[in-house]
Amino acid sequence: MSAKDDLGRLGEQLAADHLTRLGWRILDRNWRCAAGEIDIVALDDGELVVVEVKTRRSRAFGDPLEGVTDAKLTRLCVLAGAWRRAHPAVRAASSRIDLVGVLVPGRAPASLDHLRGAA
Repeated sequence: MSAKDDLGRLGEQLAADHLTRLGWRILDRNWRCAAGEIDIVALDDGELVVVEVKTRRSRAFGDPLEGVTDAKLTRLCVLAGAWRRAHPAVRAASSRIDLVGVLVPGRAPASLDHLRGAA
């Protein structure tokens, strides 16, 4: 595993911890299909939420959430549909895409930015 992979796993764990503290139920992590990967799938008060996590060590190349392109949002919508088809037993009234940006600077504490309803 590379340092980049380790950083991504750390960011995803921090995001999952955040969502759990909010009372969300984590249904899946790193779910893959032919169309791509979903970082986290969760239930927020009966709503299915697909969560994309972007983690960086600094803002030298912009905020972590700036790394999520329109093409990525479109792919996440496709992936959300694929996940729902693969898990028909999970009932949710609606679904949405959330983004979580995690900044993990050297020795300073990590910070997290949660954008609800990005798509």
